[in-house]
Amino acid sequence: MRKLAGLAVAAAMGVMGAAGTMTPALAQMSGGASGMQAHSAAKQPPLSPSAKASVMVGGATITINYSAPSMRGRKIFGGLVPYGEVWRTGANAATTLKTSANLKIGTLSVPAGTYTLYSLPSADAWKLIVNKQTGQWGLDYHADKDLGRVDMKVTKNAAPVEKMKIEFEHTKASETELHIVWADLNLSVPVTVEK
Repeated sequence: MRKLAGLAVAAAMGVMGAAGTMTPALAQMSGGASGMQAHSAAKQPPLSPSAKASVMVGGATITINYSAPSMRGRKIFGGLVPYGEVWRTGANAATTLKTSANLKIGTLSVPAGTYTLYSLPSADAWKLIVNKQTGQWGLDYHADKDLGRVDMKVTKNAAPVEKMKIEFEHTKASETELHIVWADLNLSVPVTVEK
C-alpha cells in the first residue's frame, strides 16, 4: 500500500513516466540508480589530494603545502619522475615552503618567507631546489629564480610507499629533518632555525 501511495504522490508531482516507470528526477529523489551514480561521481577523491606538513621548531613555524600523488602501479623514479630532470616534488600546483624564521636547509641559508620546492633526481643522488618564484603551476620552473640547491640523503624504504608524503622528523630544540617519502625512497635533509 505504501509503494502505491508513493507512486500516486510521484504521479501527482509530475515525475512519474508513462506506464508507471520512474523518471530520472524521481530516481534521483529516491536514491535510485541515476541519483546514486551522480552522488558517487561527486564524491570521487582527487588523484593527487592536497596535503600539508607543518612543524614548530626553535620558535619558528615551517609549513609545506603540496599535492600527494600515488604510485597506482607505475614505476616512479626513473619512470614517471625521470632522472636528470627537475621535478615539481609532488603534483598539480607547485609545492610551497613557508617559514616564519631564517633557516639553514642543508648548507643553504633560506631567509624567512615563501618559496617553491623542486627536486633534481638521479639514480644515486638527489638535490632539493629552493626557488624564489611562488604561486605558479608545478611545471613552471625557472632556474634563474633558484635561491639554491642542496644535497639530500637517499635511503631505501623497507616497503614501497603508495602515496607520496612530506614530513618533518627528529625535531628537537632548533633542528628538524625534512623528509620526502614515496615509492622505494626516503629523501631527507637537515633543517636548522638560524638565530
